[in-house]
Amino acid sequence: MHFIIERDALLKPLQMVSGAIERRHTLPILSNVLLDVTQDQIALTGTDLEIELVAAAFPQQVITPGRVTIPAKKLLDICRSLPESCVLTLQLQGDNCVVSTGKSKFTLATLSASDYPNLESWQGEVEFELSRIQLRKLMEDTAFSMANQDVRYYLNGLLFEVDNGTLRTVATDGHRLALSSMELGVTAGQQKQVIIPRKGVLELMRLLAADDQLIRLSIGQNHIRLMDSQFSFSSKLIDGRFPDYRRVLPRNSSRQLTAHRSVLKDACVRASILSNEKYRGVRFTLNPQELQIVANNPEHEQAEEVIEVEYNGDTLEIGFNVGYVLDVLNTLNTDLVVMHLSDANSSSLVEGVGNPGALYVVMPMRL
Repeated sequence: MHFIIERDALLKPLQMVSGAIERRHTLPILSNVLLDVTQDQIALTGTDLEIELVAAAFPQQVITPGRVTIPAKKLLDICRSLPESCVLTLQLQGDNCVVSTGKSKFTLATLSASDYPNLESWQGEVEFELSRIQLRKLMEDTAFSMANQDVRYYLNGLLFEVDNGTLRTVATDGHRLALSSMELGVTAGQQKQVIIPRKGVLELMRLLAADDQLIRLSIGQNHIRLMDSQFSFSSKLIDGRFPDYRRVLPRNSSRQLTAHRSVLKDACVRASILSNEKYRGVRFTLNPQELQIVANNPEHEQAEEVIEVEYNGDTLEIGFNVGYVLDVLNTLNTDLVVMHLSDANSSSLVEGVGNPGALYVVMPMRL
């Protein structure tokens, strides 16, 4: 293997695939990036056996095609440290790969490409196209509600549901739930539910640009693949049954609170300063035209905020984890938010006025 490439042409795809590569792994080869060099391009592959990322780089000249694996972090650090306009030469010499430019020369150990693991081949059962910004929004609307290292492993990911032309993403950690949906041009009758692992969701959010370029999503029995013009992303799916989120959505709430999102958010931020650091509970007291937010902590300190709201019910006191409320308010980008409430022991449904695709459920706290 021997080729010449501009530093920037190698750095960008290398940064893309490095997100899938584990630095501390029991298999040393999984710390490496696979370079598959042909006459036209170089395919860079990174994997941790759960997700796989493939990105293309385009060299100035390929002298000898070939395949090899190189320590990913070391190659990335070398590329980052070199001047932007430099041209690199990479050449395989025995069991080493020599990276050189100008008077700089780096000799890296390699491992055989034949030992590099690939995700097994699979067939997509549901395939469709959507724009990068649409998929990014669906994930950004909901990903914050994913559980992290929960023993209920099926909560440590994001539900993707295709249902008769609608694509939904749903996440829950058992205390709050986030749902976002959009219409697709998918043939009616196609129905599929899969759970994408947390790491895969975070990687996709890192990689996807916020533009209208179309990408292709393919969902199989145990895998999901996203084909972008700049990279290919594949992930194994979490093998488990996601809770029936429809049963969690509150129905027939008798009370409705409407508030300016920024005003409510700022009041919650200030009140949270004196909330219990462990439980972060705040008490909402709702009266017509007024919402009082009170926080206390074990040091007998108290914060009290009063804001103007529209409220159509009797006086109600209800406790919430202020962190969960702020996560929702930070995710919504509408001017007004509506909270649908029943009583102090029932969960609240939160939505943004003018953003019908996203719904949020926050469980109450006993204070």
